[in-house]
Amino acid sequence: MNLEIRDLTPDDLSQVTAIYADAVVNGTASYELVAPDLDEMSARFAALKVKGYPYLAAINEQGSLAGYAYASAFRTRPAYRWLVEDSIYIAPAARGRGVGKALLRELLIQCEKLGFRQMVAVIGGASEASMAVHRSCGFEPAGRLVGTGFKHDLWLDTVFMQKALGEGNSTMPDLSSYPGTMP
Repeated sequence: MNLEIRDLTPDDLSQVTAIYADAVVNGTASYELVAPDLDEMSARFAALKVKGYPYLAAINEQGSLAGYAYASAFRTRPAYRWLVEDSIYIAPAARGRGVGKALLRELLIQCEKLGFRQMVAVIGGASEASMAVHRSCGFEPAGRLVGTGFKHDLWLDTVFMQKALGEGNSTMPDLSSYPGTMP
């Protein structure tokens, strides 16, 4: 699939809302049970952008949103500021066509440039497809929580995967980089 990976804009948010709604209603990647509306998705987008996190769009040949990905704080305590969590959602018609991998590769590049040192994937429902995408980009297993979500009348496991960015934890971080200046 020929894709353009670019920064997501507010004009993309109606398509983001539809893609995420499908994931909430039909999948296990999100443990939300009710799909948020456009206003809520717009607020979430704004909250991440104001903090400087990357939020990416994958645009297909027809100009439609094939998927999106973003980085966010894994936890809000200051010592975690060098660690980001990735989130990736793909339109149903674009799944299995390399969209997730293309988004994740660019997200890794942007997060490393910002100075982050680790990225973690929190994979709801222990999705084999999501784990495969993360493995293909160098993520390693970091743990499994059994029966942590209950959705679609099933107990779901949550898998953690992790990848070092740049020098990872082998050197001191640059306190003047973006994560170092975060409160």
